[in-house]
Amino acid sequence: MSEASGLFTGYTVPEGTLDEVFSTFSHAYPNYPAIRQVFDELHAGDFQRLNESAKLSFLNQGITYAVYSEEGGGKEKIFPFDLFPRIIDAAEWTELERGLQQRNEALNMFIGDVYGERRALKEGIVPEELVMSSSHYVPGMEKFRPRGDIYTHVCGTDLVRHTDGKFYVLEDNLRSPSGVSYVLSNREAMRRTLYGMFRHVPVEAVNEYPAMLLQTLQSVAPQREGGPRCVVLTPGPFNSAYYEHSLLARLMDCDLVEGPDLYVDDDTVYLKTISGRQRVDVIYRRIDDAFLDPEVFRPDSMLGVAGLMRAYAKGRVTIVNAPGTGIADDKAICAYVPDMIRFYLKEEPIIQNVPTYICGRPDDLQYTLEHLAELVVKPVDMSGGYGVMICDRLDEEELAELADKIKADPRNFIAQPKIMLSTHSTYIEDQNRFAPRHIDLRTFTLLGADKTRILKGGLTRVALREGSLIVNSSQGGGSKDTWVIC
Repeated sequence: MSEASGLFTGYTVPEGTLDEVFSTFSHAYPNYPAIRQVFDELHAGDFQRLNESAKLSFLNQGITYAVYSEEGGGKEKIFPFDLFPRIIDAAEWTELERGLQQRNEALNMFIGDVYGERRALKEGIVPEELVMSSSHYVPGMEKFRPRGDIYTHVCGTDLVRHTDGKFYVLEDNLRSPSGVSYVLSNREAMRRTLYGMFRHVPVEAVNEYPAMLLQTLQSVAPQREGGPRCVVLTPGPFNSAYYEHSLLARLMDCDLVEGPDLYVDDDTVYLKTISGRQRVDVIYRRIDDAFLDPEVFRPDSMLGVAGLMRAYAKGRVTIVNAPGTGIADDKAICAYVPDMIRFYLKEEPIIQNVPTYICGRPDDLQYTLEHLAELVVKPVDMSGGYGVMICDRLDEEELAELADKIKADPRNFIAQPKIMLSTHSTYIEDQNRFAPRHIDLRTFTLLGADKTRILKGGLTRVALREGSLIVNSSQGGGSKDTWVIC
């Protein structure tokens, strides 16, 4: 790397790390030096003003989250956003798209198989015990086939780039993946702040996502006269992803509803309106299975709709994503996706997995315990970066405590080698300069009864703490606009 100056003064790529802006590798974007120059020619004060303008854009869009202090109460903060875009070359993206479609179609087939003939379980492709012991298994889905045989209509696949320059799948999110609102808002902030950059770089649009999502919802609606009515079911304004729920509902021109706004009559779902009841055909739910229907799941749920599963079983409403998809959201299942691809599609996986040790398997458990200090350990059913243990940062006492937890409940844990996520130039506000920070990429795939749609780009998440590998916003992470070059 050449000596950096200006906003890049002191920029040093950590040893053993691939930096997508400064390193040379097979899929490196050749025009990054020109983009760096745009930022480096800005005076520090000018860039601070641009950064404040971007923050104002987020504030005006309502993109904030609450931070609770010791004094009590909550303080609204702007979601961290970085103005230096992450760029993916068109040829590389085309290959990623093929891999995402392949992977998510195989996962959808697997879920249908588990609740149907169970061929993959009977033939030992995936251990039956691993699936049937999942807390996300829903017996009511057995022998039921949703409209179009689609279970995972909205899929979030998390990818990381390793030091070899290749992308790998870190995990799949198949219940209710979030984050696409930040993709849309990041692009809006970039256009408001650095519009001139778009004149020189041909970037794929992302604002078509709400239309893509609506088309996907409509494709799986029950067949009846008139256009299908789709709604977005939210837990309410206190949910951390409420901004996303309201944004998508508004952009799709769909009703944003809470459980009490809906009711079931004669196994049909209706929305209460001032002009009378309106039949609902598709529910894009943003609440967990446990709260969907108090008649079937948690009887104390105030978030769902009594009788919803009866209406669903009769085919009179479609739930997106389908109940029970969490069996494939289990991090232990992720290790078997390459085998699913070979089994269902008769193809080799296009995107490889990060190697995974399933602690519920005796050999993997032994390896994990013997090499614990070298691994990253994760609970199989938690998200948001919670419970992740990067073991080379633990002392002997902490390692011993973790080993005891794994031995007490091995089914609940997986282990992976420590993957050194690529880094990207990221503006560090309190230092008024750019520095390398680790990133990943959450992609969004939509499976409809008519076709598969993939958002061109995704959410690049940034671990803002120096050296951190945890990119989740709940753990102090931020995000970048992701540019796929046309």
